[in-house]
Amino acid sequence: MILVINTCKHKLHSAEFVKPIIDLLDDFKVKHFTELKKQDIEKADKIIISGTALKDNEARKHLKKFAWIKDLDKPLLGICMGMQLIGLIHEAEIYECNEIGPTKITITEKTQLIDKTELEAYELHDFATKLPKGFKEMAKSEKCLQIMQKGKICGMMFHPEVMNKEIILKFDRKD
Repeated sequence: MILVINTCKHKLHSAEFVKPIIDLLDDFKVKHFTELKKQDIEKADKIIISGTALKDNEARKHLKKFAWIKDLDKPLLGICMGMQLIGLIHEAEIYECNEIGPTKITITEKTQLIDKTELEAYELHDFATKLPKGFKEMAKSEKCLQIMQKGKICGMMFHPEVMNKEIILKFDRKD
């Protein structure tokens, strides 16, 4: 079962940032980050942390709710805000960086989820994450880090649920 963690402050935004993810998954459970319990993390085989609306930074104000990321030993995919949260938990800096719409991304290191050297991806963010210590840069755009990975933890600044849906499908089906 994949646990999808909703980071949206407003319920309406879930239709844009959570529903496209769960529409691609076979076996999932959705929990809002404010309602997340330790048992939810323990029961999940994999976890996806969703993105959220452009000006919705509420989840970053509740970092303690995401402390479990530091010790996680199961596949985690953080999308946009999810990547920012992974970065912050691993003591990386967040900085202003605006990218909206289709953006060219260069794959700098082979990943299990992407088998291309570059791709066009959908961006919707005002902030980006610097590379945390111990993580590898896997992809970048002209403006910022796009994919970072450490073990089973992967962060993506872009929204694969909008363009590049095969990434979510591979994450769902990968052992």
